[in-house]
This record gives sequence, C-alpha cells and structure tokens, in this order.
Amino acid sequence: MANFFLDNQDIQFLFSHIDMQQLASIQERFAENGDADYAPSDNAEVVDDYRRIMEITGQVAAETLAPNAEQVDRDGNTLNPDGTVTLHPKVRENLDRLAQADLLGFTVPRKYGGLNCPNLIYTMATEVIARADASFMNIFGLQGIAETVNAFASQEIKDEVLPQFAEGEVTGAMVLTEPDAGSDLQSVRLRAHQDENGNWLLNGVKRFITNGCGEILLTLARSEPEMSDGLGLSLFISERCDKIKVRHLEDKLGIHGSPTCELVYEDAPARLIGERKRGLITYVLALMNGARVGIAAQSLGIAEAAFRLARTYAHTRHQFGVPIEQLPAISEMVIDMQVAIEAARAFTYETSRVCDLENNTSRLVEWHADQLDKAELKSLKKELRQIKRTNGMLTPMSKYFCSEMCCRVADNAIQVLGGSGYMKDYAAERHLRDARITTIYEGTSQLQIVAAIRGLTSGVFDGWAEGYEQKEYADPLLSELKQQLMQGRSQLAETIQFAKQKSPAYTELSARRLVDGAITIMTGHLLLDQAANSDRKKRVAKRFIQSQMPILKMNAERVLSGDEMPLEEYSVLAGPVPTNAM
Repeated sequence: MANFFLDNQDIQFLFSHIDMQQLASIQERFAENGDADYAPSDNAEVVDDYRRIMEITGQVAAETLAPNAEQVDRDGNTLNPDGTVTLHPKVRENLDRLAQADLLGFTVPRKYGGLNCPNLIYTMATEVIARADASFMNIFGLQGIAETVNAFASQEIKDEVLPQFAEGEVTGAMVLTEPDAGSDLQSVRLRAHQDENGNWLLNGVKRFITNGCGEILLTLARSEPEMSDGLGLSLFISERCDKIKVRHLEDKLGIHGSPTCELVYEDAPARLIGERKRGLITYVLALMNGARVGIAAQSLGIAEAAFRLARTYAHTRHQFGVPIEQLPAISEMVIDMQVAIEAARAFTYETSRVCDLENNTSRLVEWHADQLDKAELKSLKKELRQIKRTNGMLTPMSKYFCSEMCCRVADNAIQVLGGSGYMKDYAAERHLRDARITTIYEGTSQLQIVAAIRGLTSGVFDGWAEGYEQKEYADPLLSELKQQLMQGRSQLAETIQFAKQKSPAYTELSARRLVDGAITIMTGHLLLDQAANSDRKKRVAKRFIQSQMPILKMNAERVLSGDEMPLEEYSVLAGPVPTNAM
C-alpha cells in the first residue's frame, strides 16, 4: 500500500530526531479540548497521534491525490456565468477524502472538532500533500485561515466558523492583493464602510486570489479612508454570497487545480476580525508568516516528487551500455538534488519548530497570563521577544531557500530525463511549471531577502549561530566541518560589516549574497546536529558544507569588492527601454 509519509526516509528520520515530546508538551499545556470526544492522556500519546495523522495523510496523498493530479492539471476548474466556480470533480473528490479522514482541521483546537496539531506536523503534512499534487496543496494549505480566526476573531465568529473548517464543510481564501497592490499591501484600496446600522460592507476588486471561490474569505480592506498607509487597513471575514463574484479565473503556467480568482465586491457584508487598523500590521503579517512556511513546505513536496522521478529514470535509463546514473555528470546532479532537498527540509522543519515556540509562548503570555506567576511571566515575555526576532529571520529565509531550491531541482529533473522530460508523457514538466510560482507568491524571493537581511545586520543570526557553535562533536569529521562553518561565519561577519558601512542601497544590493551565506552556515549546523545520530547524515553534511563554503567565499569577495555598477550604471548596462517588447 503506497504511503508518501512512510516511504520518505528523511521525514521519518526527522520525525524521530526532533524532540516531539517537548513539542507536544508545549502544544498541550493549555490545549482547548472542551467537550471533545477524545483528548490524549499524556505526551507520549500525543506523539503517537502525530505519527498516526501523518500516516493517514501519507496514505491519502498516495492513493487519492497523486492519481488525480494529472487530469486536474489538464482540465482545471470552471468559471460559471453567475460568477461562481465549479471545482474539478477530482478536486472535490480530494476534499471529500480528506474530510472523511478528518484531515481538514489540522491546527484547529479539539473543542471545535480539530486535531490541534502544531505547525511542524502541519508542515510535514503540507509537504506530503504537495508531493502528490502541488496545486491541491494550495487549498489544503489555506487551513491557515482557521489559525488566524482562532487567534484574532471574536468568540462568536470562532464558534461559528472553526467547526465548519474542521468538518471540511468550507474552504477559505486570504484576500489581500489588488491590481495595483501586489507586494505593496499598504496600497490596498478595497473599501470597507459601515451602514447606518453599523454593519460593515466591502466594495472593490481583488486579484490573484488563491481559492478565491472558497466559502470563507479573509479580506484586507481600507476601513479608514483618511489614512493612506497600512494603519488604515483592517481585516474582515465574509461568506460566499451573490455580492462577491469571481470575474475572472487566471490562465496560469502551472498549479492548474488551484483556482486563482479576480473578485469583485459590491456591498458585500463582512464582519471585523479583531480591532480596526490592525489588519496589516498584526493580523495579515501573522497570516503571511504561516503562509510563507507553507510555501516552503510546498516547495519541498514538488522537489521531492521531481527528484524521485529523476532518480528512478537515471537508474533505469541505459546509454552507452550503462545506467545513466553511472555517468559522472548525471550522478553528481542526482546526489546534489537529494542533498539540496534534505538541507532545505532541515531548515524548514527547524523554522516550523520555532514557529510553534512563538505561537505557544504567545498564547501563554496573551491568553493565560493570569495562570502564571510574575517571575515566569516576565521570563516568558523576554523569551518571546527573542523567539519573534529569530522567527522573523527564519521564516523569509525558509521560503526563499526552499522555493529557489525547488525550481533548481525541478529544472534538473527535466535535464536528467532529457527529451523525455520535456514531453507531457512524464510529470517532470508539470513539476517545473508548478515549481515556478513558489518564488513569487506570498512574497517574491527578493522580498524575502529584504525581510531576512535585518536578522543579519541586527545580530540575530550571530546569536543563533553561537548557540550551535557551542556544540561538541566526538567525531573528528564533524568537528572539522564545524570549524569550517565557524570560519565561514567570521568571513561573513566581516562582509556584513563592510556592506553596512556603505550606503543602504549597497546593503540591499549585497543582501542576496549575505543571506545565502547565512543560510549555508545555519543549514550546515542543522545537518551536523543530525549527523551526530546518523552515519549517512555525516556524508550529507560533508557534501553540503564542502560544496557550499566555496560559494560563500566567492559571494563574500563579490561584496567586499564594493562593485556598485548595477546602481551607478543601470541605464548603460540595461540599455534603452525596448519600444516593442512583444
């Protein structure tokens, strides 16, 4: 019986390597179980539940989602004349199967019928789902909306909406971008106003909305028309109705099973989530942080699917009398694909673990302060500030690292398959088409770098690295590799200081090379930590560190050169603006 969780040795390893008992303890400390039919009795049972949930997810992904993916990709969804969308029958079949398996309330508290899973388990499940069908993962991944409702909505809204998510009765969408407000969400113009009875109504247009045809919509809107910046925005919840129409379904390169909608609001009724004027600066930022980790997980799933196809083909395809995996150029490509996936997975799962620390520590500080003594509360507040700073760096790094890796692996998979990979006879071309969006939505790679660089220039990265540098390894190989990482951090510190002494524009120009260096060092430490418990991981860590450190050195030299030609001579080097770009 196929199972996308049980057949993945690296996920199995990480499930055992990460301290799931500690995670369960934090997650369950103040779990909202209410009158749930079931609640675990101890942490060991919680961890057993996590494994059981993952096994079920892996089975559904392998037996239902993956077989449906090709036809969904070919056919897509249907926009109806009345402004509604009919999902592909197999997308609907996928949703029904997940609902039957109780997998549509992943992070919802048990009192609402959910599974109360931490972000780390949700990330694992998201990767498994994305390996089966990257486009369907977008619908599955929008369970993050339920997290936002649970964290910030009124009790009335939570009691009404969360059970619907847990039962699989509804899907959702986060409705943020507009034709003139893509990455710059402060420019959102969709208007929210109150009628004479105090009811909120929304008017305007939203674009590029994933699953915008869903039943529950979280919409960012301008509630303060006199304010033109992000402080004038609030977050609202709306239900699918005839006042919200899908005007257009985007015709996309990939993720065809995921309906990307242009929405028109015409006096659409809505309810406020949380407080006015906090829509962007508090609620959407929290929502997007979760979404970015979700895209990192999606990237891992696509890359895993592409790699497995390439690995199998390289083993079975014979040329020049041997399997092509014996040709040095192919063998190096294949192993570097696998190492890249394991490196990115290590980074993303660590980010998810830190997300859980932040979420649960925030819950303790904000919801249960009256149950803590003053000393513990003071200590938790201090710890929370540090966790937030660390997570503020890790989250954009994960999204950037994984999505760029995903595109490389999917591209290399086609290269391994050669002409066959370019044909629709194999899924390789679908994986590449699906991969390409990961570097764009939920914030482009360039925006992730801008967000991450603050962690390097403010010392957050150094604090993280120092903790890992204190680890001692009995194995001489691991000790020597750790020394390489420490030398790399010293070189990176010099480079960061040089960039900071120049103009802010130069720091931004250098940011990608600096962030790449930090990711290399952090991932190297994570792999060394894994290698202490696995002989195979020693080889993975060695390959990753020895292949990436020369790149770190090269990037440092580029930054230290002080070359500002892209800033100073853009017009000369870019040439004139084409008069006919078609």
